[in-house]
Amino acid sequence: MHFSRLIATALVGLSGITAWAEGGGATPLLPKMEAECSSCHIAYRPNFLPRAAWKQVMASLDKHYGTDASLPAADTAEIAAWLNKTALDVGDIPPKLRITESFWFKRKHGTNHVKAEVWSRASVKSRSNCQACHVNAAKGDFNEHNIRIPG
Repeated sequence: MHFSRLIATALVGLSGITAWAEGGGATPLLPKMEAECSSCHIAYRPNFLPRAAWKQVMASLDKHYGTDASLPAADTAEIAAWLNKTALDVGDIPPKLRITESFWFKRKHGTNHVKAEVWSRASVKSRSNCQACHVNAAKGDFNEHNIRIPG
């Protein structure tokens, strides 16, 4: 009986990690973070990177992927504290802090799911352009049933 309970608990835990990786049950974004981040790109959900990676991102806003995305100290502190509270302490830090280099991204967007030529389409542009295919990405909805691969 105890073994069955252990297996059931493990399965529930694993389903939570899968939902985390797929953006399921999206945490509403901190309005300040959403405003600041979405001025240049989609405001990524806190569950897209582990807590330690977000700490690194927030500590290096002056060289944010080739751009100075520095914020006033109070805003940086507020966003960093919110990310620290809401991001999960799960997963490896992807190379160069890129969500598109994370294990779950590669698993969900690998060549058996998304053909290589899709990424070079003018309507898609890059792997980081989530909203090109995930029509409700800005709302945190990355459900497979709401995907539209543009031509």
